[in-house]
Amino acid sequence: MRDDAATALSEVSDAWLVGRARELNAVGQNSDALGQRGTIREADGLLAEAQRRGEPRIVAQLLRHCAAMRLSSSGLAHGAEPLLDELLTHSRRHGLTVLEADAYALRGRRALLTGSEDNAITEVASGLAMLEDEPVPDTALGRRSWDRLLATALIDLGSVLTQLGVYETADEVMARALHRIRESGGPHEIALHMMNRCRMFLGWGLRLERIGQQDAAGERFATASGLALGVEVPWRESLFPRLADRSAADQIPVLGAAHALAQPGEEHIERLRRLRSLDRAIHPREKIIVTIALSRCLIGAGRRSEAVRMLSDTRSKVTSDAADPTLRISLAREYAQLTELDQDRPTSDAVHDYVLDLENELWAMREGRYLTLSTRLENSRLNLRHDAITQQALQDPLTGLSNRRALDERLDALLDSPEAQPLSVALVDLDGFKEVNDRCSHAEGDDVLRVVASTLRDTLRVDDFVARYGGDEFVVLLPGVTLAAAESALRRTVEAIARLPKALSRGVTLSIGVVARRPQESGAQVQARADAAMYQAKRDGGNQVATFAVESSGGDDEETWIPPQPR
Repeated sequence: MRDDAATALSEVSDAWLVGRARELNAVGQNSDALGQRGTIREADGLLAEAQRRGEPRIVAQLLRHCAAMRLSSSGLAHGAEPLLDELLTHSRRHGLTVLEADAYALRGRRALLTGSEDNAITEVASGLAMLEDEPVPDTALGRRSWDRLLATALIDLGSVLTQLGVYETADEVMARALHRIRESGGPHEIALHMMNRCRMFLGWGLRLERIGQQDAAGERFATASGLALGVEVPWRESLFPRLADRSAADQIPVLGAAHALAQPGEEHIERLRRLRSLDRAIHPREKIIVTIALSRCLIGAGRRSEAVRMLSDTRSKVTSDAADPTLRISLAREYAQLTELDQDRPTSDAVHDYVLDLENELWAMREGRYLTLSTRLENSRLNLRHDAITQQALQDPLTGLSNRRALDERLDALLDSPEAQPLSVALVDLDGFKEVNDRCSHAEGDDVLRVVASTLRDTLRVDDFVARYGGDEFVVLLPGVTLAAAESALRRTVEAIARLPKALSRGVTLSIGVVARRPQESGAQVQARADAAMYQAKRDGGNQVATFAVESSGGDDEETWIPPQPR
């Protein structure tokens, strides 16, 4: 069965893999524990297939979905950490800025699940700094897909900021996401974004109540209710599991709670009861919001004792959840206020003043958290600027690859490193590139160089080093790789270039010469031998890999050219 499934996956498109992962993510976040594990298993299979194919953008998106699905439950969150580390390394290596920023956002969410608020602030500051200046769209993705990825990253950052209680910044980030979603999002993205904003405004309103700002809190609840009403239309065409004959507010806890908190009343009670006791798992954060909303509706209907029992029951079930301590305090406050009314002697005004002073102190701590975020955001900005300046000095501006200076530094380092041995060195030259410049334009020639550079980087290992040597020549350093393995890897690169659509490659192919570094050989000497091997590949017709190896003949080593194997 597994072989059949692997065969079936090998026949689907890259777009199908990403689309199916998005569906599984949506289903998993609205499923019980058993359902979540099932969707994660299927998504892991999609990731394995994407990794087999090796297209960097597809791999990164599958890594993101697989990690996010695990973060939807505190019991599964530990499995997200290696995926997030891989996503961060992978997206950084391939220049996928938006997905790298999203990796930081999801790492922030993971930090909150483990109770590490300080780490969450650091992670979210790194992600915000990367997206502060509008990123350049990735043309390989297409504008719509790129907009969706950017919106997703902004939403993930906004969600962490909401849980940190930095609502003002969260609102700004969510507003940026809204712009992208309106431009390119489908019904699912629109519905998801509106639900996240609704959740943010409810948390903000409950927090404002605790410092006595009732009017401001009421405004936030009204905004959340408006969003809950607006989500009904895109909800009907979204990927969320749903019953066609019921509204979104009847099926999504945070939406039903929004209407009840804006206008508490008996008419909301049955709906909130159903939402609170859904068969599928309900996140503790959602359960707190629904419980508070339901308690206020019960009180309005004169059913105070029932509200007290429900609040007490919820408090006992969410006390160990570290995901959102601010909401847990709001739940405790709701319970305390209600039980106070049942006492024979009301609590003194002095105690009320004491509680309010404590709440104001907590609000001041929230302000301190905001200042910490601002400081770390500025530090992240400075680090990015420093990295950009350093990178410019070592980067070829046309292709984004390392330049000649960076190549010399890396090669010197590898020559002195025992761990890098055996070391293979390749020189890559484009066949037919002069004709492209003569026949078309230098601008189109530049486009071809960028396509070749991207393909070189994407078809080789993370540890391999690719640099533009000059003109239409590139150098590849393959540390810890034998000559045979290097030849095999580079042949795949040659084939990848040959398979490119003519509109991208303009018909160019690659001639590659690869050699293994000899003991005590200098960088210049090994590059000279790679250059000689490359010219042999050209003499044999191009579009191939040629190697020079060292064979023993009983005396001194002699250099022998080994022709490429028949294809």
